[in-house]
Amino acid sequence: MLEECDLPYDIKWVDLSKGEQHQPDFLKISPNGRMPAMIDPEGPNGKPIAIFESGAILQYLGDKSGMFYPAERRARSEVEQWLYWQVGALGPTGGQAAHFKNYKEDKIDYDIERFTDEVIRQFGVMNEHLANRDYLAGDYSIADMASWPWIRGYKAYDIDLTEFEHLRAWFKRVGARPAVQRAANIGKDEFKKIQQQAQASI
Repeated sequence: MLEECDLPYDIKWVDLSKGEQHQPDFLKISPNGRMPAMIDPEGPNGKPIAIFESGAILQYLGDKSGMFYPAERRARSEVEQWLYWQVGALGPTGGQAAHFKNYKEDKIDYDIERFTDEVIRQFGVMNEHLANRDYLAGDYSIADMASWPWIRGYKAYDIDLTEFEHLRAWFKRVGARPAVQRAANIGKDEFKKIQQQAQASI
């Protein structure tokens, strides 16, 4: 969203391996100790404001910029439905599926199957909805921005995206946007460094 709106920003990395997400300074910004979180130094009435949770951040930036979050009530409601669907369904389900399949040491078949099947169902919901539209809420919006990263990880779920024709077309359509491409590359170099350090310590 920041790239799409061409808004200036500075990234502050939070090192989970050092527990920095539990430090008092960070918890003042994000009480749940999770990312993303942001501070707008030029918030309402010119005063800084801290915001946590991706959906809330996207809505805030949409209101502030007047972009990708329509003011008209019917259009806004359409965007909000799909934004909240991502926050409450696609995101949590995808996170659990990836955790049980790829990160949990003692694999539990029931958990893997349960969450993977639900991701597949959510992909199906998107696929059917996108059969007759280019974007989730009509025009490209914060709902698409919120959902795209969770589809990006489809390989982590061992899901074949070719089985979802309309979802796949949407995924490519959104991914072809220059701002999305720039944002998707943020942190790659840092991640590679972390991987190299981890390998060197083995």
